[in-house]
Amino acid sequence: MAYKDYYDVLGVSRGASEADIKSAYRRLAKQYHPDKNAGDEKAAERFKEIGEAYAVLSDPEKRQVFDQFGHTGQVPPGYGGPGAGGGFQGGDFSGFDPGQFSDFFQGLFGQTGRRGGAGQGFPGGAQVNLEDLLGGGGMGGGRRFVQNVEGELQVTLAEAFSGSDEVINVDGKRLSLRVPAGTRDGARLRLAGQGPGGGDVLLTIRVLEDARFELDGDHLTTSVDVPAPVAALGGDVTVQTLGGKGNLSVPPGSSGGRRMRLRGQGWPKKDGTRGDLYVRLNVTVPAALSDEQKDLYRRLRDLG
Repeated sequence: MAYKDYYDVLGVSRGASEADIKSAYRRLAKQYHPDKNAGDEKAAERFKEIGEAYAVLSDPEKRQVFDQFGHTGQVPPGYGGPGAGGGFQGGDFSGFDPGQFSDFFQGLFGQTGRRGGAGQGFPGGAQVNLEDLLGGGGMGGGRRFVQNVEGELQVTLAEAFSGSDEVINVDGKRLSLRVPAGTRDGARLRLAGQGPGGGDVLLTIRVLEDARFELDGDHLTTSVDVPAPVAALGGDVTVQTLGGKGNLSVPPGSSGGRRMRLRGQGWPKKDGTRGDLYVRLNVTVPAALSDEQKDLYRRLRDLG
């Protein structure tokens, strides 16, 4: 029975907050969901492992047991806390069937005593409730029907810029939706009549931070590397934009940190126009210089 580090599975620290754990789970579950990885057995197994880790770390009692006894793989006989008596008595497994979890999980928690209806099981016809994958309320393990279901849908900055097609599962029902181009963080999407009992599915869009671009209002900010000779003498450099590539004319004598603007390369506006893209110049010097280059730089230094 191999030890499983559930923190490592979700990529979070042992001191991670509930919000950090839920955010990591949503991101990974979306990435490895069977609907997006049809026929990929490795992705299906990863999805199952992610669900198991979340079932433990999202529940304070199960997390306590894992932190205390996880290294042994089994709760000691006579332990009076959660898991006593060979099975975990209580706990919400969020629609997952713990009987399909790993031997390591069974050693700690057993298969009995979960609240709510029968587990949905996964992978292979896996269904994850909107509450589990998207963070909405109103659809717990009890599978009760409600008028409306609310949740959050995370998209990348590029997906929000260009628009994206998404697939979610609500109460075992697969729903397709389109995130419109130019969607902002906090925007609301409504799927009328698609929820349990004919209710609505209400989604709040959460746009993830991007390593390359920053969004501020209608404008984007990025950076571009500029070779030292181009910064000194002027010239053109290619800038990656969210819509493709743009050309930036660097004036002679430009220094690192200078901020320039590409008009109309920013965020889409409601009137059909776009904001601007601001570009920070990052002046670079080759890591390895030829003898000729070294000689030229020495001459420049001596002239300065």
